[in-house]
Amino acid sequence: MGILIRKPGMLASFQDLGRSGFARFGINPGGVMDTAAARIANILCGNPDGETVLEMHFPAPQIEFTAPGFFALCGADFGARLNGSEIEPWRHCTASKGDSLVFSRQINGSRAYLAVRGGFNLNRWLDSGSTNIKAGLGGLEGRALAAGDRVGFQRNTAGFGVPTFRASSRMLPMYGPMPTVRYVAGAEFELLTEHSRRTLDEGLFLVSPQSDRMGFRLEGPPLALAEPIELVSSAVNFGTVQLLPDGQMIALMADHQTSGGYPRLANIIPTDLPLVAQLGAGNKIGFHPVSLEEAERLFIEFERDLSLLRTACKFRLDAID
Repeated sequence: MGILIRKPGMLASFQDLGRSGFARFGINPGGVMDTAAARIANILCGNPDGETVLEMHFPAPQIEFTAPGFFALCGADFGARLNGSEIEPWRHCTASKGDSLVFSRQINGSRAYLAVRGGFNLNRWLDSGSTNIKAGLGGLEGRALAAGDRVGFQRNTAGFGVPTFRASSRMLPMYGPMPTVRYVAGAEFELLTEHSRRTLDEGLFLVSPQSDRMGFRLEGPPLALAEPIELVSSAVNFGTVQLLPDGQMIALMADHQTSGGYPRLANIIPTDLPLVAQLGAGNKIGFHPVSLEEAERLFIEFERDLSLLRTACKFRLDAID
Protein backbone atom coordinates (compact mmCIF):
# COMPACT_ATOMS: atom_id res chain seq x y z
CA MET A 1 0.00 0.00 0.00
CA GLY A 2 1.09 3.56 -0.57
CA ILE A 3 -0.63 6.44 -2.37
CA LEU A 4 -3.62 6.82 -4.68
CA ILE A 5 -3.75 9.69 -7.19
CA ARG A 6 -7.22 11.22 -6.98
CA LYS A 7 -6.40 14.06 -9.39
CA PRO A 8 -3.20 13.99 -11.46
CA GLY A 9 -2.25 17.66 -11.57
CA MET A 10 0.05 18.95 -14.30
CA LEU A 11 2.89 16.71 -15.51
CA ALA A 12 3.71 15.07 -12.17
CA SER A 13 6.33 12.35 -12.56
CA PHE A 14 8.71 10.23 -10.55
CA GLN A 15 12.34 11.33 -10.69
CA ASP A 16 15.61 10.65 -8.91
CA LEU A 17 19.09 12.16 -9.28
CA GLY A 18 19.36 10.92 -12.84
CA ARG A 19 20.55 8.12 -15.06
CA SER A 20 24.33 8.51 -15.10
CA GLY A 21 26.88 6.61 -17.17
CA PHE A 22 24.94 6.32 -20.43
CA ALA A 23 25.65 9.63 -22.18
CA ARG A 24 28.02 7.88 -24.60
CA PHE A 25 24.97 6.02 -25.92
CA GLY A 26 23.02 9.27 -26.35
CA ILE A 27 20.85 8.61 -23.29
CA ASN A 28 20.39 11.82 -21.33
CA PRO A 29 20.53 11.67 -17.52
CA GLY A 30 17.14 13.21 -16.75
CA GLY A 31 16.25 13.28 -13.07
CA VAL A 32 14.88 15.99 -10.82
CA MET A 33 15.15 19.62 -11.82
CA ASP A 34 15.86 20.83 -8.27
CA THR A 35 18.47 18.45 -6.84
CA ALA A 36 18.77 20.34 -3.54
CA ALA A 37 15.05 20.03 -2.76
CA ALA A 38 14.91 16.35 -3.73
CA ARG A 39 18.00 15.46 -1.69
CA ILE A 40 16.80 17.32 1.40
CA ALA A 41 13.35 15.69 1.15
CA ASN A 42 14.97 12.26 1.08
CA ILE A 43 17.32 13.06 3.95
CA LEU A 44 14.37 14.22 6.09
CA CYS A 45 12.81 10.79 5.43
CA GLY A 46 16.00 8.90 6.24
CA ASN A 47 16.43 7.79 2.62
CA PRO A 48 19.54 7.77 0.44
CA ASP A 49 19.84 11.09 -1.38
CA GLY A 50 19.12 9.44 -4.73
CA GLU A 51 15.85 7.72 -3.78
CA THR A 52 13.01 8.36 -6.23
CA VAL A 53 10.70 11.26 -5.39
CA LEU A 54 7.54 12.68 -6.95
CA GLU A 55 8.20 15.92 -8.87
CA MET A 56 5.09 18.10 -9.04
CA HIS A 57 4.11 21.29 -10.85
CA PHE A 58 1.12 23.50 -10.09
CA PRO A 59 -1.71 22.56 -10.18
CA ALA A 60 -0.32 19.62 -8.22
CA PRO A 61 -1.91 16.18 -7.70
CA GLN A 62 -4.50 15.38 -5.08
CA ILE A 63 -3.06 12.40 -3.19
CA GLU A 64 -4.69 9.92 -0.82
CA PHE A 65 -2.55 7.83 1.49
CA THR A 66 -3.69 4.20 1.33
CA ALA A 67 -1.29 3.30 4.14
CA PRO A 68 0.28 5.24 7.01
CA GLY A 69 3.11 7.35 5.65
CA PHE A 70 6.13 9.30 6.83
CA PHE A 71 6.89 11.92 4.20
CA ALA A 72 8.53 15.25 3.43
CA LEU A 73 7.69 18.05 1.00
CA CYS A 74 10.50 20.28 -0.26
CA GLY A 75 11.06 22.80 -3.02
CA ALA A 76 8.21 25.03 -4.16
CA ASP A 77 5.53 26.02 -1.67
CA PHE A 78 2.16 25.06 -3.14
CA GLY A 79 0.12 25.65 0.01
CA ALA A 80 0.03 21.97 1.01
CA ARG A 81 -2.79 20.78 3.26
CA LEU A 82 -3.13 17.39 4.92
CA ASN A 83 -6.79 16.75 5.76
CA GLY A 84 -7.36 20.51 5.61
CA SER A 85 -4.49 21.47 7.91
CA GLU A 86 -1.61 23.46 6.46
CA ILE A 87 1.78 21.80 6.44
CA GLU A 88 5.08 23.56 5.88
CA PRO A 89 7.67 22.48 3.34
CA TRP A 90 11.19 21.45 4.39
CA ARG A 91 10.04 19.36 7.40
CA HIS A 92 8.92 15.78 7.99
CA CYS A 93 5.21 14.93 8.24
CA THR A 94 3.14 11.86 9.06
CA ALA A 95 -0.09 10.66 7.49
CA SER A 96 -2.65 8.03 8.44
CA LYS A 97 -4.39 5.67 6.07
CA GLY A 98 -7.09 7.61 4.22
CA ASP A 99 -5.50 11.04 4.72
CA SER A 100 -5.73 13.45 1.79
CA LEU A 101 -2.83 15.65 0.65
CA VAL A 102 -3.88 18.61 -1.53
CA PHE A 103 -2.20 21.78 -2.77
CA SER A 104 -4.22 24.99 -2.68
CA ARG A 105 -2.12 27.75 -4.26
CA GLN A 106 1.26 28.51 -5.79
CA ILE A 107 3.07 30.62 -3.21
CA ASN A 108 6.68 30.32 -4.28
CA GLY A 109 8.59 28.29 -6.85
CA SER A 110 7.53 26.02 -9.70
CA ARG A 111 8.40 22.46 -8.63
CA ALA A 112 7.65 20.65 -5.38
CA TYR A 113 9.01 17.27 -4.31
CA LEU A 114 7.37 14.53 -2.27
CA ALA A 115 9.59 11.89 -0.66
CA VAL A 116 8.31 8.99 1.46
CA ARG A 117 10.29 7.01 3.97
CA GLY A 118 11.68 3.91 2.29
CA GLY A 119 10.87 5.20 -1.19
CA PHE A 120 8.24 4.35 -3.79
CA ASN A 121 7.92 0.86 -5.24
CA LEU A 122 8.75 1.46 -8.92
CA ASN A 123 10.47 -0.35 -11.75
CA ARG A 124 13.91 0.99 -12.58
CA TRP A 125 15.39 1.48 -16.04
CA LEU A 126 19.17 1.58 -16.42
CA ASP A 127 19.54 1.70 -12.65
CA SER A 128 17.31 4.76 -12.23
CA GLY A 129 13.72 5.44 -11.22
CA SER A 130 13.53 8.65 -13.26
CA THR A 131 10.74 8.99 -15.80
CA ASN A 132 11.86 9.52 -19.39
CA ILE A 133 8.56 10.53 -20.98
CA LYS A 134 9.91 10.70 -24.53
CA ALA A 135 11.29 7.17 -24.29
CA GLY A 136 8.27 5.94 -22.31
CA LEU A 137 10.54 4.30 -19.74
CA GLY A 138 11.31 4.61 -16.05
CA GLY A 139 9.18 5.84 -13.17
CA LEU A 140 5.55 4.74 -13.47
CA GLU A 141 5.28 3.14 -16.92
CA GLY A 142 7.41 5.94 -18.39
CA ARG A 143 4.63 8.54 -18.14
CA ALA A 144 3.20 11.35 -16.06
CA LEU A 145 0.71 10.44 -13.32
CA ALA A 146 -2.95 9.88 -14.13
CA ALA A 147 -6.07 9.77 -11.99
CA GLY A 148 -6.49 6.38 -10.35
CA ASP A 149 -2.77 5.50 -10.27
CA ARG A 150 -1.70 3.53 -7.23
CA VAL A 151 1.93 3.46 -6.14
CA GLY A 152 3.17 1.41 -3.24
CA PHE A 153 5.86 2.12 -0.68
CA GLN A 154 8.98 -0.03 -0.58
CA ARG A 155 9.08 0.30 3.18
CA ASN A 156 7.38 2.96 5.21
CA THR A 157 7.12 3.53 8.93
CA ALA A 158 4.46 6.04 9.90
CA GLY A 159 6.70 7.72 12.45
CA PHE A 160 4.03 8.96 14.83
CA GLY A 161 5.60 10.27 18.00
CA VAL A 162 8.84 11.34 16.33
CA PRO A 163 9.66 14.94 17.37
CA THR A 164 9.08 17.43 14.56
CA PHE A 165 12.24 18.50 12.76
CA ARG A 166 13.06 20.47 9.64
CA ALA A 167 16.01 21.52 7.54
CA SER A 168 17.90 24.57 8.76
CA SER A 169 16.94 27.77 6.97
CA ARG A 170 20.61 28.55 6.23
CA MET A 171 20.85 25.64 3.82
CA LEU A 172 17.61 26.26 1.91
CA PRO A 173 17.81 27.71 -1.61
CA MET A 174 16.74 31.36 -1.80
CA TYR A 175 14.02 30.96 -4.41
CA GLY A 176 12.67 34.02 -6.16
CA PRO A 177 11.21 35.18 -9.49
CA MET A 178 14.35 37.15 -10.44
CA PRO A 179 17.50 35.46 -9.08
CA THR A 180 21.08 36.30 -9.98
CA VAL A 181 22.93 33.02 -10.44
CA ARG A 182 26.65 32.45 -10.44
CA TYR A 183 28.47 30.86 -13.33
CA VAL A 184 31.89 29.64 -14.37
CA ALA A 185 32.99 30.72 -17.85
CA GLY A 186 32.30 28.10 -20.53
CA ALA A 187 34.63 26.76 -23.20
CA GLU A 188 33.60 29.39 -25.77
CA PHE A 189 33.10 32.34 -23.41
CA GLU A 190 36.23 34.10 -24.69
CA LEU A 191 34.73 34.18 -28.19
CA LEU A 192 32.11 36.73 -27.07
CA THR A 193 32.62 40.38 -27.88
CA GLU A 194 33.53 42.64 -24.94
CA HIS A 195 30.10 44.27 -25.18
CA SER A 196 28.36 40.87 -25.04
CA ARG A 197 30.36 39.84 -21.96
CA ARG A 198 29.20 42.97 -20.17
CA THR A 199 25.63 42.37 -21.34
CA LEU A 200 25.71 38.82 -19.95
CA ASP A 201 26.83 40.05 -16.53
CA GLU A 202 24.67 43.16 -16.34
CA GLY A 203 21.49 42.20 -18.16
CA LEU A 204 18.26 40.48 -17.13
CA PHE A 205 16.93 37.64 -19.26
CA LEU A 206 13.31 36.52 -19.46
CA VAL A 207 12.40 32.83 -19.20
CA SER A 208 10.46 32.16 -22.39
CA PRO A 209 7.22 30.15 -22.54
CA GLN A 210 9.16 27.91 -24.97
CA SER A 211 10.99 26.35 -22.02
CA ASP A 212 10.79 22.83 -20.66
CA ARG A 213 12.77 20.19 -18.79
CA MET A 214 15.27 20.06 -21.66
CA GLY A 215 16.17 23.74 -21.49
CA PHE A 216 15.06 27.24 -20.55
CA ARG A 217 15.13 29.67 -23.47
CA LEU A 218 16.24 33.10 -22.25
CA GLU A 219 15.10 36.27 -23.99
CA GLY A 220 17.10 39.46 -23.64
CA PRO A 221 19.62 41.72 -25.34
CA PRO A 222 21.25 39.66 -28.11
CA LEU A 223 24.82 38.49 -27.61
CA ALA A 224 27.39 38.09 -30.38
CA LEU A 225 30.68 36.39 -31.06
CA ALA A 226 33.65 38.44 -32.17
CA GLU A 227 33.93 36.27 -35.31
CA PRO A 228 31.69 33.59 -36.86
CA ILE A 229 32.76 30.07 -35.94
CA GLU A 230 31.71 26.51 -36.69
CA LEU A 231 31.99 24.07 -33.81
CA VAL A 232 32.07 20.31 -33.60
CA SER A 233 29.34 18.98 -31.30
CA SER A 234 30.76 18.67 -27.80
CA ALA A 235 29.56 17.42 -24.44
CA VAL A 236 27.09 19.56 -22.50
CA ASN A 237 25.72 19.28 -18.99
CA PHE A 238 22.91 20.36 -16.69
CA GLY A 239 23.50 24.09 -16.31
CA THR A 240 25.41 24.67 -19.55
CA VAL A 241 24.36 27.98 -21.14
CA GLN A 242 24.57 27.99 -24.93
CA LEU A 243 24.40 30.82 -27.43
CA LEU A 244 21.80 30.27 -30.15
CA PRO A 245 22.19 31.53 -33.75
CA ASP A 246 19.74 34.42 -33.11
CA GLY A 247 21.91 35.80 -30.27
CA GLN A 248 19.64 34.50 -27.51
CA MET A 249 20.64 31.90 -24.93
CA ILE A 250 19.38 28.58 -23.65
CA ALA A 251 20.17 27.16 -20.20
CA LEU A 252 20.20 23.37 -20.40
CA MET A 253 18.17 21.63 -17.72
CA ALA A 254 17.69 18.08 -16.41
CA ASP A 255 16.53 16.49 -19.68
CA HIS A 256 19.25 18.14 -21.76
CA GLN A 257 20.77 16.40 -24.77
CA THR A 258 24.16 14.76 -24.30
CA SER A 259 26.02 16.96 -26.80
CA GLY A 260 25.53 20.14 -28.77
CA GLY A 261 27.18 22.34 -31.36
CA TYR A 262 26.26 25.81 -30.08
CA PRO A 263 28.90 27.89 -28.24
CA ARG A 264 29.01 27.13 -24.52
CA LEU A 265 29.18 30.51 -22.82
CA ALA A 266 28.79 29.52 -19.20
CA ASN A 267 28.12 26.76 -16.70
CA ILE A 268 25.74 27.67 -13.88
CA ILE A 269 27.29 26.41 -10.65
CA PRO A 270 25.54 23.42 -9.02
CA THR A 271 24.74 25.41 -5.86
CA ASP A 272 22.62 27.85 -7.87
CA LEU A 273 20.94 25.43 -10.29
CA PRO A 274 17.99 24.95 -7.88
CA LEU A 275 17.23 28.68 -8.21
CA VAL A 276 16.94 28.26 -11.97
CA ALA A 277 14.94 25.04 -11.64
CA GLN A 278 12.25 26.86 -9.68
CA LEU A 279 11.67 29.53 -12.34
CA GLY A 280 8.66 29.63 -14.61
CA ALA A 281 7.74 31.41 -17.83
CA GLY A 282 7.85 35.18 -17.34
CA ASN A 283 10.43 35.08 -14.54
CA LYS A 284 13.82 36.71 -15.08
CA ILE A 285 17.39 35.69 -14.40
CA GLY A 286 20.70 37.54 -14.07
CA PHE A 287 24.23 36.17 -14.19
CA HIS A 288 27.35 36.78 -12.11
CA PRO A 289 30.78 35.25 -12.85
CA VAL A 290 32.78 33.37 -10.21
CA SER A 291 36.01 31.43 -10.29
CA LEU A 292 36.17 27.66 -10.35
CA GLU A 293 37.69 27.79 -6.86
CA GLU A 294 34.72 29.78 -5.54
CA ALA A 295 32.27 27.35 -7.15
CA GLU A 296 34.06 24.44 -5.51
CA ARG A 297 34.04 26.19 -2.12
CA LEU A 298 30.29 26.75 -2.32
CA PHE A 299 29.72 23.15 -3.41
CA ILE A 300 31.78 21.76 -0.50
CA GLU A 301 29.98 24.03 1.97
CA PHE A 302 26.56 22.81 0.83
CA GLU A 303 27.66 19.17 0.94
CA ARG A 304 28.91 19.69 4.49
CA ASP A 305 25.52 21.10 5.52
CA LEU A 306 23.77 18.11 3.92
CA SER A 307 26.05 15.75 5.82
CA LEU A 308 25.17 17.43 9.13
CA LEU A 309 21.44 17.24 8.33
CA ARG A 310 21.81 13.58 7.35
CA THR A 311 23.47 12.73 10.68
CA ALA A 312 20.85 14.64 12.71
CA CYS A 313 17.95 12.96 10.90
CA LYS A 314 19.48 9.51 11.33
CA PHE A 315 19.60 9.91 15.11
CA ARG A 316 15.96 11.01 15.25
CA LEU A 317 14.67 8.33 12.87
CA ASP A 318 16.55 5.40 14.38
CA ALA A 319 13.89 5.37 17.10
CA ILE A 320 11.12 4.30 14.70
CA ASP A 321 13.02 1.51 12.91
